[in-house]
Amino acid sequence: MNARRIALFNSKGGCGKTTLSWNLAMGLARRAPTLLLDADPQGSTGDWADWSRDRQEFAIDVRDWPLDPAVSSTAYTYVVYDCPPQSDLTRVGPIMEDCDIVLLPVLPSPLDLWASRRSAELLQEVRARRPGLQAYFVLNQVEAQSALSRAARAAMAEMGVPVLGAPIGRRAVYRSAAVEGLSVYQMGKRGAAAVDEMEHLIEEILK
Repeated sequence: MNARRIALFNSKGGCGKTTLSWNLAMGLARRAPTLLLDADPQGSTGDWADWSRDRQEFAIDVRDWPLDPAVSSTAYTYVVYDCPPQSDLTRVGPIMEDCDIVLLPVLPSPLDLWASRRSAELLQEVRARRPGLQAYFVLNQVEAQSALSRAARAAMAEMGVPVLGAPIGRRAVYRSAAVEGLSVYQMGKRGAAAVDEMEHLIEEILK
């Protein structure tokens, strides 16, 4: 079985990539077996997995990248990579070349938009070698009805990478879930709106 491979990358840290990777993987795991690979040397995803190990209602398998040769990814329908924030392709290039989809989370702020230009340039280098690679910006931590968010969407459109229509809101429940070692899917009514936007994102990238 060929797994659908999805990488989350931005050369700038602090864009919410690990939180998005975790919740995306949890949403995909509701559909089929999912592997989350922690490619960031900081190991935040692995730490989150250790904290949540006894709290998962539906399991994702979390491992370090590169994947141990003894473990086969063919057992999974979806593989999600939490990539490190790097300004070159030394570590992330091989990951993105192995993927079907790359998501670039970006915060709707001028600093993050400027920094994301480098990410878009790196991605275009990979796409030159892998023309079939799909790539999308994901507006993350968006304030409702924010003029800045609308401006950010327009600015990203000029970088040659399409922007997903499903933004991720700035919600306290994402932080609360992380503190509790959970995903928003396990937060009950508190997480309902976050689950809804995650589901819209998943449906958009899997269509």
